[in-house]
Amino acid sequence: MAQKQEQKAVPSGEEYVIETVDLWKIYELAGGIQTVALRGINLKVKRGEYLTVMGPSGSGKTTLFNMIGGLDKPTRGKIYIDGRDLSRFSDRELSSFRSHRIGYIFQTFNLIPTLTALDNVALPMVFAGVSKQEREKRAAELLDRVGLGERLNHLPTELSGGQQQRVAIARALANNPSIILADEPTANLDLNTGLEIIGLLRDLNRELGVTVITNTHDLKVIEVSDRIAWLSDGEFQRIEDKIEVEIGPLDAKIPYP
Repeated sequence: MAQKQEQKAVPSGEEYVIETVDLWKIYELAGGIQTVALRGINLKVKRGEYLTVMGPSGSGKTTLFNMIGGLDKPTRGKIYIDGRDLSRFSDRELSSFRSHRIGYIFQTFNLIPTLTALDNVALPMVFAGVSKQEREKRAAELLDRVGLGERLNHLPTELSGGQQQRVAIARALANNPSIILADEPTANLDLNTGLEIIGLLRDLNRELGVTVITNTHDLKVIEVSDRIAWLSDGEFQRIEDKIEVEIGPLDAKIPYP
């Protein structure tokens, strides 16, 4: 049975980088039909934390990411970033927030096929107004950091799936974000490559102090997480520290609450 969530929360300043308060998302479909994607989500994410949101397809994971990343607006409820109400951001502030504060990693990589690894990583810096010399320098440094220093001029089709995901991680870090949202980052990778990507994200989380929120149903991700939030049918069933989670074989069925 789902635990009843606290319905009141007070933004608590610098300790939490993200807070959601009674967050609902309801989609209006044709014929007056409603689909409830999120049901009163309350979540506090500490600065520098590695949080994993676990849940099956259709549980609301991507919708929650879209809310936190400012890509969509909640039907009701609040989202606070560093204590600031996201709904009060102007269009310019929201655009800057997405460009500078949030780094996205997608399960399908979303690399531009006609651009090299270097140019893919440099692209977010173009929109941030970084000079060509500086963005190429930083893109090269980031690709070297993720182990692709010798693949700068390769196109996505010339890279393996794991290498493409490393390019996507480097791109997510391009504008020095404080929050990384990783949407099913291992979904299209084999077991060993997936483990490498998980380890890389954890290393970057520790070394750079960036807050990482991973959306997944991959049990392997639990191993590197600080906390795990179990999401089902738009509600958190429980949120627990990693030390409280019993981890079985890597190919075991996820014990959704």
